[in-house]
Amino acid sequence: MFEQYKLAVEMADRVSARRATANTFFFSIQAGLAVALGAFAVNTGTKDDPTPDRFVLTLAAIAGVLIACSWWMLLRSYRDLNSAKFAVINQLEAGHLQIHLFKDEWEHLKQDPVSSWRKRYAELGQIERLVPLLFAVLYAMLAIYVIWW
Repeated sequence: MFEQYKLAVEMADRVSARRATANTFFFSIQAGLAVALGAFAVNTGTKDDPTPDRFVLTLAAIAGVLIACSWWMLLRSYRDLNSAKFAVINQLEAGHLQIHLFKDEWEHLKQDPVSSWRKRYAELGQIERLVPLLFAVLYAMLAIYVIWW
């Protein structure tokens, strides 16, 4: 039973590591897109009247939103997968182990040391899912700017 428990914990850790790698990948893609935007879309037109290329800006905005949505959905999938894995780990702890490492850790996290300015522990999953949403909003604002410009 203990070997199965160790395997479940290791698998949960691997999912978390893959999630971190996915975050790095998608953030790099978004940063590269932003750099490309600055380099190629804005420096068009004449020297006296630099005009952004609306077509390039529109494509970049669409790509940015699609990448951000893909990133957010992948993070959601990783969250669901880890939730299932930790449910199994907690079940193994409750039924077969005298100590409940993960359940007890979560209980300690719920006792937020800065509860004076937030109601509960800010989970990493919630915070990391905010980043792709912010990128999506920025690119949506770019699209609105290009359309109404």
